[in-house]
Amino acid sequence: MTRTDTPPAWDERTQLTTFLDYARDTARAKCEDVSAESARKAPLPGSPLMTLSGLINHLRWVEYFWFQVVFLGEEDEGPWTDEDPDREMRIAVDFPLPDLLEEYAEQASRYRELVAAHDLDTKAKRTNSSGRRVDLRWILLHLTEETARHNGHLDILCELVDGTTGV
Repeated sequence: MTRTDTPPAWDERTQLTTFLDYARDTARAKCEDVSAESARKAPLPGSPLMTLSGLINHLRWVEYFWFQVVFLGEEDEGPWTDEDPDREMRIAVDFPLPDLLEEYAEQASRYRELVAAHDLDTKAKRTNSSGRRVDLRWILLHLTEETARHNGHLDILCELVDGTTGV
């Protein structure tokens, strides 16, 4: 997998989507060649849901929530519930990591098309937690920040579960 944070053009949309793709590709790269056992390990005693599989599944469902539920206004059919708001991380260990990575990549491809079809100033159909209708630009920035932050978590988990560093 070739990763780059240098956009092929310097317009705002290309820069925003290049950075989100770079963060996505980095998350997937950190999980290459991880064993099934390592993908399910939760090495942090205070964070029993913090697994490589859990973080990849979380990233997948976070994008679903922001693009489909908030931006498009679709019904929320995510795995979380009021009783188990982190369920996407809990159930991830029941699926092979390669399948989670493939779903994440396929979904990213669909969302690239969605982003290409809308103006960056297009407002979301639903409000965010503060009651504001964010625009597509904000969603792209938010997802880039969230994915990059979780890439740091993936770094720590990789080092703890199998000693891998520097991906």
